[in-house]
Amino acid sequence: MSSTVDVFFATAKQWKDELSALRTILLDCNLTEELKWGKPCYMSEGKNIIILLPFKGYCALGFFNGALLKDDKNILVKPGENTQTGRQIRFAQLQEIIKMKATLKSYIIEAIKAEKAGLKIEPVNRSEIILPDELKQVMNKNSGFKKAFSALTPGRQRAYSMFFSAPKQSKTRETRIEKYMNQIMDGKGINDCTCGLSKKMPYCDGSHKYR
Repeated sequence: MSSTVDVFFATAKQWKDELSALRTILLDCNLTEELKWGKPCYMSEGKNIIILLPFKGYCALGFFNGALLKDDKNILVKPGENTQTGRQIRFAQLQEIIKMKATLKSYIIEAIKAEKAGLKIEPVNRSEIILPDELKQVMNKNSGFKKAFSALTPGRQRAYSMFFSAPKQSKTRETRIEKYMNQIMDGKGINDCTCGLSKKMPYCDGSHKYR
Protein backbone atom coordinates (compact mmCIF):
# COMPACT_ATOMS: atom_id res chain seq x y z
CA MET A 1 0.00 0.00 0.00
CA SER A 2 1.18 3.48 -0.86
CA SER A 3 1.12 6.30 1.70
CA THR A 4 0.29 8.84 -1.03
CA VAL A 5 -2.64 6.70 -2.11
CA ASP A 6 -3.69 6.46 1.56
CA VAL A 7 -4.06 10.24 1.56
CA PHE A 8 -6.25 10.07 -1.54
CA PHE A 9 -8.65 7.66 0.14
CA ALA A 10 -8.59 9.53 3.44
CA THR A 11 -9.59 12.79 1.76
CA ALA A 12 -12.04 11.35 -0.80
CA LYS A 13 -15.38 13.16 -0.60
CA GLN A 14 -17.36 10.86 -2.89
CA TRP A 15 -17.48 7.09 -3.48
CA LYS A 16 -15.18 6.53 -0.51
CA ASP A 17 -16.57 3.10 0.44
CA GLU A 18 -16.84 1.96 -3.18
CA LEU A 19 -13.29 3.01 -4.06
CA SER A 20 -11.91 1.41 -0.89
CA ALA A 21 -13.63 -1.88 -1.77
CA LEU A 22 -12.14 -1.76 -5.26
CA ARG A 23 -8.73 -1.00 -3.80
CA THR A 24 -8.89 -4.11 -1.62
CA ILE A 25 -9.76 -6.27 -4.63
CA LEU A 26 -6.93 -4.81 -6.70
CA LEU A 27 -4.33 -5.32 -3.97
CA ASP A 28 -5.57 -8.89 -3.51
CA CYS A 29 -4.54 -9.44 -7.13
CA ASN A 30 -0.92 -8.57 -6.23
CA LEU A 31 -0.89 -5.23 -8.00
CA THR A 32 1.20 -2.34 -6.72
CA GLU A 33 -0.33 1.10 -6.37
CA GLU A 34 0.83 4.61 -7.01
CA LEU A 35 -0.84 7.99 -7.43
CA LYS A 36 -0.76 9.00 -11.10
CA TRP A 37 -2.68 11.84 -12.74
CA GLY A 38 -4.08 12.44 -9.25
CA LYS A 39 -5.79 9.02 -9.19
CA PRO A 40 -4.84 5.62 -7.68
CA CYS A 41 -3.12 3.62 -10.41
CA TYR A 42 -2.46 -0.12 -10.18
CA MET A 43 0.50 -1.76 -11.87
CA SER A 44 2.13 -5.10 -12.56
CA GLU A 45 5.90 -5.10 -12.99
CA GLY A 46 5.80 -1.35 -13.51
CA LYS A 47 3.17 -1.48 -16.27
CA ASN A 48 -0.14 0.35 -15.84
CA ILE A 49 -3.07 -2.06 -15.64
CA ILE A 50 -5.95 -0.22 -13.96
CA ILE A 51 -6.78 3.21 -12.61
CA LEU A 52 -9.58 4.09 -10.16
CA LEU A 53 -11.80 6.85 -11.47
CA PRO A 54 -14.32 8.78 -9.36
CA PHE A 55 -16.92 10.65 -11.39
CA LYS A 56 -20.00 12.61 -10.40
CA GLY A 57 -22.52 9.88 -11.23
CA TYR A 58 -20.40 6.77 -10.70
CA CYS A 59 -16.94 5.44 -9.94
CA ALA A 60 -15.07 3.09 -12.22
CA LEU A 61 -12.29 0.59 -12.72
CA GLY A 62 -10.45 1.94 -15.73
CA PHE A 63 -8.59 -0.75 -17.69
CA PHE A 64 -5.81 0.82 -19.76
CA ASN A 65 -5.99 -1.98 -22.33
CA GLY A 66 -9.50 -3.19 -21.64
CA ALA A 67 -10.22 -3.75 -25.34
CA LEU A 68 -8.06 -6.88 -25.07
CA LEU A 69 -10.39 -8.51 -22.54
CA LYS A 70 -12.98 -11.09 -23.60
CA ASP A 71 -15.72 -9.41 -21.54
CA ASP A 72 -17.84 -12.56 -21.19
CA LYS A 73 -20.17 -10.74 -18.77
CA ASN A 74 -20.61 -7.76 -21.10
CA ILE A 75 -19.78 -5.24 -18.37
CA LEU A 76 -17.02 -3.22 -20.02
CA VAL A 77 -17.90 0.28 -21.17
CA LYS A 78 -16.13 2.27 -23.86
CA PRO A 79 -15.48 5.71 -22.28
CA GLY A 80 -15.78 7.63 -25.54
CA GLU A 81 -16.77 7.07 -29.15
CA ASN A 82 -13.17 7.36 -30.33
CA THR A 83 -11.54 5.46 -27.45
CA GLN A 84 -9.47 2.62 -28.88
CA THR A 85 -7.93 0.76 -25.93
CA GLY A 86 -9.40 1.88 -22.61
CA ARG A 87 -12.49 0.33 -21.06
CA GLN A 88 -14.34 0.88 -17.77
CA ILE A 89 -16.48 -1.09 -15.34
CA ARG A 90 -18.78 1.40 -13.61
CA PHE A 91 -20.43 1.29 -10.20
CA ALA A 92 -23.01 3.39 -8.40
CA GLN A 93 -23.41 1.29 -5.25
CA LEU A 94 -21.12 -0.60 -2.90
CA GLN A 95 -23.31 -3.72 -3.12
CA GLU A 96 -22.60 -3.95 -6.85
CA ILE A 97 -18.90 -4.28 -6.12
CA ILE A 98 -19.40 -6.83 -3.36
CA LYS A 99 -21.67 -8.93 -5.57
CA MET A 100 -19.23 -8.80 -8.50
CA LYS A 101 -16.05 -9.43 -6.52
CA ALA A 102 -15.22 -12.79 -8.15
CA THR A 103 -15.97 -11.46 -11.63
CA LEU A 104 -13.88 -8.36 -11.09
CA LYS A 105 -10.93 -10.45 -9.96
CA SER A 106 -11.18 -12.60 -13.07
CA TYR A 107 -11.16 -9.50 -15.30
CA ILE A 108 -8.21 -8.02 -13.41
CA ILE A 109 -6.22 -11.24 -13.64
CA GLU A 110 -6.97 -11.47 -17.37
CA ALA A 111 -5.71 -7.89 -17.80
CA ILE A 112 -2.50 -8.73 -15.93
CA LYS A 113 -1.92 -11.84 -18.08
CA ALA A 114 -2.51 -9.86 -21.27
CA GLU A 115 0.10 -7.30 -20.19
CA LYS A 116 2.63 -9.99 -19.29
CA ALA A 117 2.04 -11.71 -22.63
CA GLY A 118 2.80 -8.46 -24.42
CA LEU A 119 -0.54 -8.35 -26.20
CA LYS A 120 -1.12 -5.15 -28.11
CA ILE A 121 -4.08 -3.47 -29.74
CA GLU A 122 -3.65 -2.52 -33.37
CA PRO A 123 -4.55 1.19 -33.45
CA VAL A 124 -7.28 2.28 -35.83
CA ASN A 125 -6.28 4.89 -38.35
CA ARG A 126 -7.77 8.05 -36.85
CA SER A 127 -8.38 9.43 -40.33
CA GLU A 128 -10.75 6.52 -40.95
CA ILE A 129 -14.39 7.55 -40.97
CA ILE A 130 -16.47 5.25 -38.77
CA LEU A 131 -20.11 5.24 -39.82
CA PRO A 132 -22.86 4.47 -37.27
CA ASP A 133 -24.95 1.37 -38.00
CA GLU A 134 -28.07 3.45 -38.51
CA LEU A 135 -26.37 5.39 -41.32
CA LYS A 136 -25.16 2.17 -42.94
CA GLN A 137 -28.71 0.80 -42.88
CA VAL A 138 -30.07 3.87 -44.68
CA MET A 139 -27.31 3.58 -47.29
CA ASN A 140 -28.12 -0.07 -47.89
CA LYS A 141 -31.76 0.80 -48.55
CA ASN A 142 -31.14 3.98 -50.57
CA SER A 143 -28.42 3.76 -53.22
CA GLY A 144 -28.93 7.40 -54.21
CA PHE A 145 -28.32 8.56 -50.67
CA LYS A 146 -25.25 6.33 -50.41
CA LYS A 147 -23.84 7.84 -53.61
CA ALA A 148 -24.53 11.38 -52.37
CA PHE A 149 -22.85 10.74 -49.01
CA SER A 150 -19.83 9.14 -50.71
CA ALA A 151 -19.50 12.21 -52.93
CA LEU A 152 -19.08 14.52 -49.92
CA THR A 153 -15.57 15.58 -48.93
CA PRO A 154 -13.94 13.44 -46.19
CA GLY A 155 -14.27 16.35 -43.78
CA ARG A 156 -18.01 16.65 -44.38
CA GLN A 157 -18.47 12.88 -44.11
CA ARG A 158 -16.60 12.84 -40.80
CA ALA A 159 -18.63 15.75 -39.40
CA TYR A 160 -21.92 14.02 -40.24
CA SER A 161 -20.71 10.68 -38.86
CA MET A 162 -19.65 12.22 -35.56
CA PHE A 163 -22.92 14.13 -35.24
CA PHE A 164 -25.05 11.07 -36.06
CA SER A 165 -23.05 8.83 -33.70
CA ALA A 166 -23.22 11.15 -30.69
CA PRO A 167 -26.65 10.21 -29.21
CA LYS A 168 -26.82 7.09 -27.07
CA GLN A 169 -30.30 6.14 -28.28
CA SER A 170 -30.58 4.52 -31.71
CA LYS A 171 -33.91 6.27 -32.32
CA THR A 172 -32.28 9.67 -31.82
CA ARG A 173 -29.53 8.76 -34.28
CA GLU A 174 -32.15 7.71 -36.83
CA THR A 175 -34.02 11.02 -36.36
CA ARG A 176 -30.84 13.02 -36.95
CA ILE A 177 -30.06 11.11 -40.13
CA GLU A 178 -33.59 11.60 -41.46
CA LYS A 179 -33.43 15.33 -40.73
CA TYR A 180 -30.23 15.81 -42.73
CA MET A 181 -30.94 13.43 -45.64
CA ASN A 182 -32.04 16.18 -48.05
CA GLN A 183 -29.05 18.30 -47.12
CA ILE A 184 -26.72 15.41 -47.87
CA MET A 185 -28.53 14.66 -51.14
CA ASP A 186 -27.90 18.31 -52.10
CA GLY A 187 -24.18 17.80 -51.50
CA LYS A 188 -24.02 20.12 -48.52
CA GLY A 189 -22.06 19.69 -45.29
CA ILE A 190 -23.65 19.79 -41.86
CA ASN A 191 -22.59 23.44 -41.35
CA ASP A 192 -23.26 24.60 -44.92
CA CYS A 193 -25.85 27.25 -45.80
CA THR A 194 -29.15 25.85 -47.04
CA CYS A 195 -31.11 29.09 -47.44
CA GLY A 196 -28.77 31.05 -49.71
CA LEU A 197 -28.72 34.10 -47.42
CA SER A 198 -25.38 33.56 -45.72
CA LYS A 199 -22.65 36.14 -46.19
CA LYS A 200 -20.05 33.47 -45.43
CA MET A 201 -20.92 31.02 -48.17
CA PRO A 202 -20.81 28.08 -48.34
CA TYR A 203 -21.03 28.10 -44.55
CA CYS A 204 -24.13 29.00 -42.55
CA ASP A 205 -23.88 32.25 -40.58
CA GLY A 206 -27.38 32.09 -39.13
CA SER A 207 -28.94 34.50 -41.65
CA HIS A 208 -31.95 32.19 -42.12
CA LYS A 209 -33.04 33.13 -38.62
CA TYR A 210 -33.70 36.71 -39.67
CA ARG A 211 -35.67 36.18 -42.92
